[in-house]
Amino acid sequence: MRSASSALAAVAALLAAFSTTGVFAADGVPDGGALAPVVVTGGSGWRSGWLSPGSVDVVDGEELRAGQLQVNLSEGLGRVPGLVVRNRNNYAQDLQISVRGFGARAPFGVRGVRLYVDGIPATAPDGQGQVAHFPLGSADRIEIVRGPFSVLYGASAGGVVALYTQDGQRPGEWRSGAVTGADGLWRLSTQVSGQTGTGVTPGWSYVLEASRFATDGLRPQAAASRSTANLKLSRTDEQGGRTVLVYNSHTSRAQDPLGLTRAEWAAHPGGTTPVAMLFHTRKTVGQTQLGLAWEQPLGQGHRVELMLYGGERDVTQFQAIPVAAQQPAGSAGGVIDLARQYGGMNARWRFERSLGGADLRLTAGLAADVQHEDRRGYENFAGAALGVQGRLRRDETNRAATVDPYVQAQWSTAVTTLTAGLRHSSVRFASADRYVAPGNPDDSGAVRYGGLSPMLGLRRQITPALQAFASVGRGLETPTLNEVAYRPSGQTGLNAALAASRSLSVETGLRGRQAWGQWSATLFETRTRDEIVVLSNTGGRSTFQNAGRTRRQGLELAGVVQWGPVTLTPAFTWMDARYRDGFATCTAAPCSSPSVAVPAGNRLPGLARQQAYLQLAWEPGWAGSVVTLEATHTGRVAVNDANTDFAPASTLVNLGLRLEQKLGAWTLREFVRIDNVANRRHVGSVIVNEGNGRFYEPGGRRAAYVGLELVRPLW
Repeated sequence: MRSASSALAAVAALLAAFSTTGVFAADGVPDGGALAPVVVTGGSGWRSGWLSPGSVDVVDGEELRAGQLQVNLSEGLGRVPGLVVRNRNNYAQDLQISVRGFGARAPFGVRGVRLYVDGIPATAPDGQGQVAHFPLGSADRIEIVRGPFSVLYGASAGGVVALYTQDGQRPGEWRSGAVTGADGLWRLSTQVSGQTGTGVTPGWSYVLEASRFATDGLRPQAAASRSTANLKLSRTDEQGGRTVLVYNSHTSRAQDPLGLTRAEWAAHPGGTTPVAMLFHTRKTVGQTQLGLAWEQPLGQGHRVELMLYGGERDVTQFQAIPVAAQQPAGSAGGVIDLARQYGGMNARWRFERSLGGADLRLTAGLAADVQHEDRRGYENFAGAALGVQGRLRRDETNRAATVDPYVQAQWSTAVTTLTAGLRHSSVRFASADRYVAPGNPDDSGAVRYGGLSPMLGLRRQITPALQAFASVGRGLETPTLNEVAYRPSGQTGLNAALAASRSLSVETGLRGRQAWGQWSATLFETRTRDEIVVLSNTGGRSTFQNAGRTRRQGLELAGVVQWGPVTLTPAFTWMDARYRDGFATCTAAPCSSPSVAVPAGNRLPGLARQQAYLQLAWEPGWAGSVVTLEATHTGRVAVNDANTDFAPASTLVNLGLRLEQKLGAWTLREFVRIDNVANRRHVGSVIVNEGNGRFYEPGGRRAAYVGLELVRPLW
């Protein structure tokens, strides 16, 4: 890691000034406060989603961890309709996350979906994000926002995934766990939590978690290791003020097996394409971040909240770009060396007042984020040796900044909630080229994007057991720095011709709850214009263009059914996502006249038309046991815009057994699980529009895992 960034140091310097203040919602239930990027509703209504005028799901931390490896976010979110989290089985490229179709085109990392951990954005100002550092072991809950409400979070917010960690409780607790299983996978973790003070005077709550994970990988050239540490300190004083400090450190090393062609996947789905080993493709990441949240009630319903954060992220990645493609003038090489510093703030005023049986909530705030990165590119060869760092071929400084003022208002009674919001997003990218040589001119430049994102939502109680809701919103999705990095000519330099896409989203639905459980049904449609799509993808370079109009429409169903000792948790998503306008792409760069036609009516790639999930949990009543059966179905998925091939549909079944015993002060929890019981061959995810035709990332074969967790009070 390079020296700590000035943004990180500035946050740390503020601790003394704000170390005695913080707040809870008026009903006594934490609503996220300054840790919440956006406040849509307060208190328990937000936590349950029952009173929300939009599509909000909350997955409890215990549900997220129960009988799971606690390695990937994909393990516990299958019950959320409209959300797709695909495990690439490639830890160099992170998970593939999409919400109602937004984010599916990302070839690596996460884009089009806003990510947060305790209010700190895991999405950079340019819209690119990652979830590898999410502390699943100390998660209190994960909130998933879909549809029009997500536009309140800013540009490139087709959906939101926000993790909140636990607060320390009294008495304190020590918890440690271990997991081992197929492909040499193992995880060790430990956590200490509690509170200082006597219980009479306010003290600090603390949660400290550390974990280590490693695997040999599903395929050759797929080994990975990861270390994560997370600290949360929080304090609520006698005046209702609250301070929260969060710290996270993450390091990882992962080989990259790349994708497979259709022929390679059909012949040997557990194989690795030869060029991955030839160029020794791999990635190392180091990330450290610190955040401070401060809240203070001012009296008469007024409250101020402030969130500050800063961090740094270093990445080195070796790619499998042919030597011939790395040699021409203007090439960026085959090794990425990135040093990024980032930081930001979210400051807001909130007002709450009861008016004749109704509650009024007003919010006004300003969110701003910045990132500064030094990016260098090197050849991935030296002489005849491949997979080693060679000559410098790229050297530039990139900056991205966002400034978003926003206002929100909510009026609610026992039977009606009306919510309105407006956010203005301003995004600026700038690049300063330091690598100027013959055939490689100065490619410095800057681009700007901006626009308004309004939202309106309504909830109406039909009966005490039935709610109706509807919402509408306009949003924008800006390109990432990677997407504007190359011009259609194939040369480096910001692509000023690439515009942000605009969207209009609407949804309407019903929620019900009875003695036997609860359910929800939602219809949605999103129409976009200027959709960002691939223009060309060859020689390790991707260029992008705007394609015109698209439409995503669908149905989401979810529920929980309790029947004695059996709990059923189903979720189903049907979505039809298509291009409404035709366009053309290229097979090679430079691309002056696109010739590959993509007709109107083609399906958007990376998206299944059907996604289904069913979990059956049975508690037989002995040894604290729970037997689980999970079934998932994924429809076939187009691999490119031209729809020339599809990853086949698949249905998988997993089995699990959890046990729990009390031995004096100790609690022991064990689990055993078998994934893909029938050992079905399937595609875990696709790399959309991959230029070499290596679209397919194989899914896991039959695999068994066992885990043990020990819990003991500290005092």
